[in-house]
Amino acid sequence: MPELPEAQTTASILNKKIKGLRILDVWTDYNSAFNKGKNNIKDKSYFPYFKKEVLNKEVLGVTRRAKNVLINVSCGKTILVHMKMTGHLLYGKYKFENGKWLPPKGSSLSDPYNRFIHLAFNFSNKNTLVLSDARKFAKVFVFDTDKINKIPDLMKLGPEPLEKSFTYKVFKERLYKKPKGKIKTVIMDQTIIAGIGNIYSDEALWYSSIYPAMRAKDISEEKLKLLYKNIVKILKESIKVGGDSMSDYRNPLGEKGGYQKLHKVYRKIGEKCKMKGCNGIVRRIKVGGRSAHFCDVHQK
Repeated sequence: MPELPEAQTTASILNKKIKGLRILDVWTDYNSAFNKGKNNIKDKSYFPYFKKEVLNKEVLGVTRRAKNVLINVSCGKTILVHMKMTGHLLYGKYKFENGKWLPPKGSSLSDPYNRFIHLAFNFSNKNTLVLSDARKFAKVFVFDTDKINKIPDLMKLGPEPLEKSFTYKVFKERLYKKPKGKIKTVIMDQTIIAGIGNIYSDEALWYSSIYPAMRAKDISEEKLKLLYKNIVKILKESIKVGGDSMSDYRNPLGEKGGYQKLHKVYRKIGEKCKMKGCNGIVRRIKVGGRSAHFCDVHQK
């Protein structure tokens, strides 16, 4: 699932590409019986409302909140896109032929991971923003911008870890809302801290020499400070290289990010630990129903 760095990469690129453009048409083939009656575009009956609300609107800017991409448009509306497991937004000169959206041949947009298109916005410059979503888990809906603090998907989110206001004091206070919780589960809880998922929790805990199933309240002050610093450091490093494309994620130009080349522990099962002076082996356990990768020596 795209996490904070991938959502930020997407938002930053789109803000440069589509800001100031007008939405001329919207297309989708989402039609989920499971989502019937829910306020998102996978409900076939919701889509006409969505289309009416965004058609002919100008894009004012693209931002991010946690793992959500927010496309702010004129007349006080915001389009929320949560890419979920396999979704990613792509932008370029697409053609619609025989029921399919086709990218320019030979471009990065023609990467096989980019072919699962289920939503498209046509813009006034004749380019198209599409959502590739292999497993159809993505969530898209429109809301009144001035009600952003009342939207269920956003109102309960924890603080942003890259904001200046996210101090060590705030970090510790957030963790101690669930003192008996296992640390990997706690830092992935979006109501505690926004934007951290499986990849960056594993990496931050490895750098901080913390066992992923340790209870938050049992971690020393020294290691908590290390964890705080490493979370911020790792998220910034990933943004610099365009996010992580170990799985499906591609940026809006169809290109891979580079953070998967920097992994120390995530999906490194059976490999020798890369921590200097450590002879451990990377193992995997389940923590809160999610896989956790860790070194069996320096993280014990």
